[in-house]
Amino acid sequence: MRKTLALLLLSAAFISPAAYADERNPEIPHHHQGKEPLPDDYHSPAAPPPEGAKVRKYALDEPGLTAKNFGKTVVHDNKLFWQVLGDRLEYRTNEDNDILLWDGDAWIGGDYNKLYLESEGEYNFRSDELETISTELFWNRAIRPFWDTQLGVRHDFVPDEDDRTFLAAGVQGMSPYTFEVDATAYLSDEGKASAVLEVERSWYFTQRLAIQPRFETELAANDAKDYNIGSGITGFETGLRARYEFSRKFAPYVGVSWEQNVGETADLIEEDGGDTSNTYFLTGVKFWF
Repeated sequence: MRKTLALLLLSAAFISPAAYADERNPEIPHHHQGKEPLPDDYHSPAAPPPEGAKVRKYALDEPGLTAKNFGKTVVHDNKLFWQVLGDRLEYRTNEDNDILLWDGDAWIGGDYNKLYLESEGEYNFRSDELETISTELFWNRAIRPFWDTQLGVRHDFVPDEDDRTFLAAGVQGMSPYTFEVDATAYLSDEGKASAVLEVERSWYFTQRLAIQPRFETELAANDAKDYNIGSGITGFETGLRARYEFSRKFAPYVGVSWEQNVGETADLIEEDGGDTSNTYFLTGVKFWF
């Protein structure tokens, strides 16, 4: 009798797992069998993709919902971004002039194509008049990391003279060692060619304190005597600014700037009774949003 009972118990131990296997829910993982029930909407993980199949980089977008990328912002050229930058908003002063200068831009676009609007000008408090105001509209196209080509138009509002309009083409970006470069060639509505080169760099002494040297020069292929512009290199401006970044979006600064006209341009300015060399002490703010 005891032997018969022992054989029955031993048989049950081997037979029971096989008998219960057919009753298991194939949707429930093996390690979870016999534990608390899983939610009604539980599904087993999808099978891995076949060997050689492409791996999907982005999560599928659900109909009617914002595009998903595993919780990260999707970086596609069809996503629009925008920015407003006040690169220089400053008060300049020396013995003869008190000037408000602005130099900024705004853009909207994607990773490869952007529409740029740039403005630069000066207002002289002592003479109570606006000096030349330059406005540019560009289509920017990214050609490689950190470099864009530009194509567009520029319009100069010139007090006491006819306004000037230019076709413009150039490049802007960041060269090795983080020099920011902006080089643009212009062709005026009078058929006169010129070019402008701007170079600047920021050196950080701390996470917030930085100095920024800046250099700008202009080259004219033709005379424009009505605007006191001679052919050749017309002049240059170099300066140094020290700024403190309370945040990356707001940084007041102080500095000094030296402007010097040269060549035929300097001769035309002197004949007109103007100054060919000016040094300014300045204070201003750089911001973006």
